[in-house]
Amino acid sequence: MDTRVIQLIMELRRQGIADTRVLAAMERVPRERFVADQFLKHAYDNIALPITQGQTISQPYVVAYMTEALQVGDRMKVLEIGTGSGYQTAVLARLCRRVYSIERYRSLLQAAEKRFADLGITNVTAMLGDGNKGWPEQAPFDRILVTAAADSRPGRLLDQLSPDGGIMVAPVSVTTTEQDVIRYTRHGDAITEERLLPVRFVPLLPGIAREARPE
Repeated sequence: MDTRVIQLIMELRRQGIADTRVLAAMERVPRERFVADQFLKHAYDNIALPITQGQTISQPYVVAYMTEALQVGDRMKVLEIGTGSGYQTAVLARLCRRVYSIERYRSLLQAAEKRFADLGITNVTAMLGDGNKGWPEQAPFDRILVTAAADSRPGRLLDQLSPDGGIMVAPVSVTTTEQDVIRYTRHGDAITEERLLPVRFVPLLPGIAREARPE
């Protein structure tokens, strides 16, 4: 195994990631397949990296932390808001029955779907859409993971969460300058919130995105 992968997993352990299934998924998903060519030498650095359309591939620690907080079981149906490069999607796909992922940039979606096909990942269904609206035709979801920052509690997504202990993990703006990862747990109509980790994500925007010109 690539020594960079081993070093990254050891670093994640030191940072408090303890779920062995999450660590195994992080170990087995080849992050270099999701980063731009000019950043390949940094593929296993514990940092966020830019991708096209002004988006990013998240820091491995944040991916592992949010995935661990989601408490994903292998029979679960998971909704992901923000496919991006597809890296977080691929990690989730190793942990659950099926991932439904929504991306607002057509070019990012197409590139991610090609990566899934090339890697033999068959339990992901992705679509172009407005992540704020979720995927009501497939609801309810056992778990929902949001990879862009909502400006307030994402009520439309919470409505699509299973009322039987469903969990959503999402970055949410808590002030004009601060975002926190928040874990929402739903039991019936009651929803509890836990603030977990300060983060910095791109905003969760409405609608289908206009593509930036290729550089």
